[in-house]
Amino acid sequence: MKKAHSFHIPVMGIGFTIDTPLKVAQYGMDSVVSLVDDILLEKLRKMYSEKFEIPYHEITDKIEDFRAKRITSYLNLISDLADKKFESLKDMTAKKGDELLAYIHMLPDNSKLKSEFKKLTSKGFNFSEIKSWATRNLVMGSIDVNIMTKVDKDNYRKDEKLSVEYNDAHAALRGFAHSKLNSSVVLSAGMNPRLYSYMGQFDDFFPDENGNFKKRIILKVSDYRSALIQGKFLAKKGLWVSEYRIESGLNCGGHAFATDGYLLGPVLAEFKEKRQELQEAIQKVLHQELENQNRVVPGEALRIQITAQGGVGTEEEHAFLLDHYNLDSVGWGSPFLLVPEATTVDADTLSKLAKAQEKDLYLSDISPLGVPFNNLKNNTKDQEKQTLIDKNRPGSSCPKKFVAMNKEFKETGICTASREYQYLKIKALDDQDLDSEEYQKEFDKITEKSCTCVGLGTSALLKYDLETKVEGEGVSICPGPNMAYYSKVMSLENITDHIYGRDNMVSKKDRPNVFIKELNIYIDFLKNKLEDARTSMNKKEEKYLKTFTANMKSGVAYYQGLFQDVKSNFQDIKTAVQMELERNEAILDQIQLDIHNLTVKA
Repeated sequence: MKKAHSFHIPVMGIGFTIDTPLKVAQYGMDSVVSLVDDILLEKLRKMYSEKFEIPYHEITDKIEDFRAKRITSYLNLISDLADKKFESLKDMTAKKGDELLAYIHMLPDNSKLKSEFKKLTSKGFNFSEIKSWATRNLVMGSIDVNIMTKVDKDNYRKDEKLSVEYNDAHAALRGFAHSKLNSSVVLSAGMNPRLYSYMGQFDDFFPDENGNFKKRIILKVSDYRSALIQGKFLAKKGLWVSEYRIESGLNCGGHAFATDGYLLGPVLAEFKEKRQELQEAIQKVLHQELENQNRVVPGEALRIQITAQGGVGTEEEHAFLLDHYNLDSVGWGSPFLLVPEATTVDADTLSKLAKAQEKDLYLSDISPLGVPFNNLKNNTKDQEKQTLIDKNRPGSSCPKKFVAMNKEFKETGICTASREYQYLKIKALDDQDLDSEEYQKEFDKITEKSCTCVGLGTSALLKYDLETKVEGEGVSICPGPNMAYYSKVMSLENITDHIYGRDNMVSKKDRPNVFIKELNIYIDFLKNKLEDARTSMNKKEEKYLKTFTANMKSGVAYYQGLFQDVKSNFQDIKTAVQMELERNEAILDQIQLDIHNLTVKA
């Protein structure tokens, strides 16, 4: 596929990129929409239908398969509106040309399109010639969607459990599959074999004889082994992964799926080294399965794309990742939260993000999924949560129930952030004979969970002045650590100029290199894990800590070699980086010694 830009905008939260394609697709920028919240999608479909005077028929929760139908209808609307904007942009006239000029200006300076346009207009503007050239050459950004594979709650109608295809992630997949989009679904948060098998029911995910797909699969992974296992699993169903999107385990926004100490640089190096091997091994499995299913087997080798995201913040880092690791695109997430022309963030949250410093951004345990979650201190959802605790009524009313998956007290599932669950857990806690310190520790663990499935979508409702009676006004926000280094609200032109090195939007001079920042976050993560194990360490924990530390040590050695060898990149920070690597190597040596001493004690 032809791409205009070398960056993409990943999914952010639930509502922050919910209508991003409508803002940026006409400029050739790829972005990703979350499919978690069909209630929010339906509210926005109504809003946009009214705005653009399009007939709107509500899809209520009384309608059969309403979740999938809401998702299909929303995606079709966004597709139609984005297409219309793109067609309008290409139709340049004397009175209407700003959008096309903006498209060209925001392209990277080495873009072939940019130089062709310059040549075409060097002797003046021939509008019919420009229109013809634009129609032939300009590409629209992809309207991709994200499905968190594990957010696949069972659903019930009148106490009767519905069949698995009505589970949340299954219904979201069906909603995308039935839409008119020619784009990709990003599968994140690990493997869901049932969901992967279900994908095989939709013809759009299978290739034609030329190796083209109506719907493509992007797999978000954090290491090579995971990519190979999941890629082969899908190939055994006749499904091809068109892109492996590598995300830093901890230096990212939202949920943080820590690797076993595998750092981004070494992971990217492994993908670079084994890219062809990965493609060939999986294609072999795929061809066999397509033959078994009597489906079309493409005549030519299928392509895979390798992309990366997580903490990238300068043009130098962006260009280095693309060139050194042969990447097809680099994701820029958190900085885009400060770009109202691209993302949907309410004014109060936007102000909080702009002011955020390193100390305000932390890895929390607030997610009901039980996965570490990047959080901003003093967000209004957490304030709302504390108010309820102070009133002795901890927990959310749980109006949406998207992560009501804990079955400890109820077969139908309850969310661990809900009032119902926290009441039952605290009641059980009261029956235990604990001293006040231990009681408080356990109480805090229960009440720390926050209603993120509502909070991560509310910002869009506030921004567009939509009804929040059910949701409340509390906003959860999940920027990555990189947010600390940006403190200005930016235009789309500002951020693209920054990405391509035409301007600088980083406000802090002491921003660490992307690899070093991730390394420091992993060191802190490892120290916390070691601290947790100090009281009593079992064999499993010992093995985990030893493996984690060994992987990190080999990552540090890799970086020492990398920064030693690079000739034209990072010259101004090379000495400081080498010193930082030596410092972290010494910390890891001490951690190895601590693990050994704890083992001996045990």
